[in-house]
Amino acid sequence: MTPEEYCAAQVNKSRSSFRLSFLLLNRERQQAIHALYAFCREVDDIVDDVDENDDPAATKQLLDDWRSEINSLYQGSPTHPIGHALLPAIQAYNLSKNHLMAIIDGMEMDLEKSRYANFDELYLYCYRAAGVVGLLVAKIFGYQDPHTEEYAEALGIALQLTNILRDVGEDLERDRIYIPQDELARFGLSDATLLYPENIERLIPLFESMKTRAESYYQKALTSLPTVDRKAQLSGLVMGAIYHALLKQITAENYPVLSKRVRLSTPGKLVTTLKYLLTRRYG
Repeated sequence: MTPEEYCAAQVNKSRSSFRLSFLLLNRERQQAIHALYAFCREVDDIVDDVDENDDPAATKQLLDDWRSEINSLYQGSPTHPIGHALLPAIQAYNLSKNHLMAIIDGMEMDLEKSRYANFDELYLYCYRAAGVVGLLVAKIFGYQDPHTEEYAEALGIALQLTNILRDVGEDLERDRIYIPQDELARFGLSDATLLYPENIERLIPLFESMKTRAESYYQKALTSLPTVDRKAQLSGLVMGAIYHALLKQITAENYPVLSKRVRLSTPGKLVTTLKYLLTRRYG
């Protein structure tokens, strides 16, 4: 199996909502996106697969091993299949080493931090986990106007905020709460309130507030993208449309995020993709 085949297999195994948007890319860019996605998936799984019996130091060492791999990669001598697949992408699209390292830093935050005092703290996590991914993805797609970086970061944040809302229940099982503590308090809630699905009516105003914030970042992304780069960034815009549709689905189902993971069906993703391609707008 070649490094490129390895990364493509990681993408297919994940059943990611992004796969449809990748099909809009030419072969070279698709391979670069597959390599970046596989890297993100690999380091994310290191942290998400931790259980209470695992040695935190051993998990941190796995992340440090990836830091070493990134250093080797930028010296032209990767050892992991993902590193080999990333090498031509780095050379072709001038991908930032600091951004790849920041993704690892974001994953390490999950080992060190399970609560966030306020949105400023959460934003740093979102930036590392998804904002810099948006910046790397935009580089692969290509752009002329540097203001496209504002779009890319905002879209990454919007996607991460959607994930946080969708995964409230799953994250609780790992004793992680990404809802800022001051916002829980503002709505008269606490960590304990989240533990019981029967509290959903009390939680809906909070979830509405989280939805509104995510919506604001989708809007910021759309208004930040210069016209000259809209065609090049089409695949990213489709990613945004699919995730925005997921956010709307969560809202339509009245936020059942404590008891299940809301998903868009494959036909739903196809319809959203076609609708966006035809209208060039979210909604």
